[in-house]
Amino acid sequence: MSMILVTPLSAVEDTIRRYRPSHMVTLLSPEHMIETPAGIEAAQHLRLGVNDVSEVEAAEVPPSAHHVAEIVAFGRSWPAEAPLLVHCWAGISRSTAAAYIVLCDRFGPGTEIEIAQALRVRAPHAYPNSLMVSLADLALGREGRMIRAVNMIGRGKIVAEGECIELPLELADL
Repeated sequence: MSMILVTPLSAVEDTIRRYRPSHMVTLLSPEHMIETPAGIEAAQHLRLGVNDVSEVEAAEVPPSAHHVAEIVAFGRSWPAEAPLLVHCWAGISRSTAAAYIVLCDRFGPGTEIEIAQALRVRAPHAYPNSLMVSLADLALGREGRMIRAVNMIGRGKIVAEGECIELPLELADL
């Protein structure tokens, strides 16, 4: 079964060995960007140098509409024959936002709350980056539903680093 995997940077190599994903999204601050790890083709690795902030003025490289458009396009190009690995530094904010965005795009309008609730169940630590979600909500024409759904699940359990989570690609399995 194909799925989206969300991990912190520290778990990337182990996750690649264990799950053999075909595609990978890296969301790290530009100064911490990594090269494509062994086991992933460079052409199937989206590397986005973006700071983990919720306000545009809070960093040099905040999430932007361009970053969200790249996540959506990359998610659409992923054939889902093998897992998609999404990671950030801690596996809590940018990566959970990106996974949420890909799933909302894949499952379509009206699924935002169900996906957010499933994310909370599978990742009690998830705290999707609100700026990324807001930009995706606008880009996908969700009229605030993505934002409201993420706000509804709340901050989540406070941890220093998240664990690897599996998000199935069947809405019924989420």
